[in-house]
Amino acid sequence: MSETLPQAVLTAADVSAVTQLVLRERSGRDLGLWEQMRDCFHDDSRVRLSWIDASGPEFVRRSQEMAARNVQASHRLGPVMVTMAGSRAIAQLSAIIDIPLALQGVEVLLSSHARFLFRAERRREVWRVAAFDAVYQRDELHCPVPGETINIDRSLLSRYRKPYRLLAYCLELNGFPVRDDLAGGDRPDLVARISSEIYGWAGLQSPQ
Repeated sequence: MSETLPQAVLTAADVSAVTQLVLRERSGRDLGLWEQMRDCFHDDSRVRLSWIDASGPEFVRRSQEMAARNVQASHRLGPVMVTMAGSRAIAQLSAIIDIPLALQGVEVLLSSHARFLFRAERRREVWRVAAFDAVYQRDELHCPVPGETINIDRSLLSRYRKPYRLLAYCLELNGFPVRDDLAGGDRPDLVARISSEIYGWAGLQSPQ
């Protein structure tokens, strides 16, 4: 059947499948639908985010553990841009990661702004995530309840890089150490490196 369809139609179907894959994986994470989330990853996939560098299945397992410890992130997602390369694809989107926490007994909301980079691969006619990376841009922290305030340990905060310093501060206080070598707006060399790796994996020239 597919042999009779124009290439543009087949490409559009693949773009839609990759887009839905990304949205299904993120909604699985936000809603605690762990089997749905797990089904989105190839077994040999790799996830490199602020608090983890592991396989996709291990990422799902540890995300479930994180949620059980009441560190529950939700995601505000921008439009997904998909670049096709045969049976491989790159999906990019902006995201804001919201994490409600308690610091010093005060309710706070941490919001981390990032660009998500998914690599998807079609195997046996099924698209799944082959890799998931992020480029961190900035973050912010506020008290949702008017009139409440918190004091930040400035000496501790100064240890972290600016694009994700509040994210690192809050996660580390909750037992999730954050790496110092993440791609971020303050390190264009690392952004260029990860872009070259991702596009090279797809056999494409990096735009960076």
